[in-house]
Amino acid sequence: TEKRINCNMQKSTTSNTSVEMLNSTHQGTGAVQMRIKNANSHHDRLSQSKSMILTDVGKVTEPISRHRRNHSQHVLKEVIPPLEQLMVEKEGYLQKAKIADGGKKIRKNWSSSWIVLSSRKLEFYKESKQQALSNAKSGHKPESVDLCGAHIEWAKEKSSRKNVFQITTVSGNEFLLQSDIDFIILDWFHAIKNAIDRLPRDPSCPSRNLELFKMQRSSSTELLSHYDSDVKDQKPEHRKSLMFRLHHSASDTSDKNRVKSRLKKFITRRPSLKTLQEKGLIKDQIFGSHLHTVCERENSTVPWFVKQCIEAVEKRGLDADGIYRVSGNLATIQKLRFIVNQEEKLNLDDSQWEDIHVVTGALKMFFRELPEPLFPYSFFEPFVEAIKKPDNNTRIETIKSLVQKLPPPNRDTMKALFGHLTKIVAKASKNLMSTQSLGIVFGPTLLRAENETGNMAVHMVYQNQIAELMLSEYSKIFDSEED
Repeated sequence: TEKRINCNMQKSTTSNTSVEMLNSTHQGTGAVQMRIKNANSHHDRLSQSKSMILTDVGKVTEPISRHRRNHSQHVLKEVIPPLEQLMVEKEGYLQKAKIADGGKKIRKNWSSSWIVLSSRKLEFYKESKQQALSNAKSGHKPESVDLCGAHIEWAKEKSSRKNVFQITTVSGNEFLLQSDIDFIILDWFHAIKNAIDRLPRDPSCPSRNLELFKMQRSSSTELLSHYDSDVKDQKPEHRKSLMFRLHHSASDTSDKNRVKSRLKKFITRRPSLKTLQEKGLIKDQIFGSHLHTVCERENSTVPWFVKQCIEAVEKRGLDADGIYRVSGNLATIQKLRFIVNQEEKLNLDDSQWEDIHVVTGALKMFFRELPEPLFPYSFFEPFVEAIKKPDNNTRIETIKSLVQKLPPPNRDTMKALFGHLTKIVAKASKNLMSTQSLGIVFGPTLLRAENETGNMAVHMVYQNQIAELMLSEYSKIFDSEED
């Protein structure tokens, strides 16, 4: 018993140091009680007697004693400083955002934090550490990050802000740190990375590193063997799960890059619409097909859809305010486009096409999606040169000559369209659509350069002027044309 040992200590006269290891069954199994005695004198032996107890989890407890002379004046925390007293390596303000807690993604919320870096962890305060410690009387502890086994990397894709890096812990927590000042964020990145590199890389249990440090100081072979057996007993599944969470989070960036690369390859390798049409996988459609292709399929020189739209507008839309200028509902226009492409029976008098702006929007979309505009690319420069001529009669005659040289589908469709638009201008007092307004709407749609290498603003002026002239001088330009 303990009293008998104390008596033996007092009777001992030898000058050699003896170490006794006693297994204690008090306050948990596996506790080790160590006493070191030095027999210089009776008084010295009492003053130099030391006692300490280490439990299974490395927790420091008070020594067991039933006699006041056995109370030690030296406890373990005098030998090994606690984590809170580790030396501060760096501190300062940074922008912080927590994006994952225990492997679960959370909403990103940036805030300014006073960050303190010690040899093994980061602490986050709302203000400077001195002020935070003075306000910590309530027992509230700051948020901290254990750097043992952590991973640090730059994370440009995680935020639109510049100078952002991410810290991922073995517990699955993820933090973003940022500063607009380049040298400050670089200094922080290297300081934290150096701190992580100095720590052991065993991510299974970060607290084991402090326990190992204690055991090395105690030079107890029994304690070391106890630690080794405890690590061996740990389930490998638990270690694998922690490693998976760490590496899974760290590999998010590479996974995203691989997905982007595959999508780019798929898009670049997918066959074109023309190829699919040639193989018969996609049948020819009205929208997006060449004008001559549509006319050949319909055995006419004016597309059937263009005729139907013109008829519907002249029937119930000549007086509509802002006709061709006001946009219709895009979803309804796309529905109409789908029906036409599927060659389904179309009745523009149906109630679902009651809004005449849907019909005009679909007609403009048809001309806008032509692979080659109504005014062919090869005729763009000749029409521009014609509109530049100073004499009005010369302009009219030149444009008339160019119209006669157009392919029949282009010429006849152009005549039908501008003939229809002249009826719109005739009702300008009601629909408020003048020749100039219609020229602005249809100029860029019907006439454009194949390669926009010049000044687009200048081209737009010419496009509008050509469309206006075709409207205002319609009878002179198309008077010799057969119906």
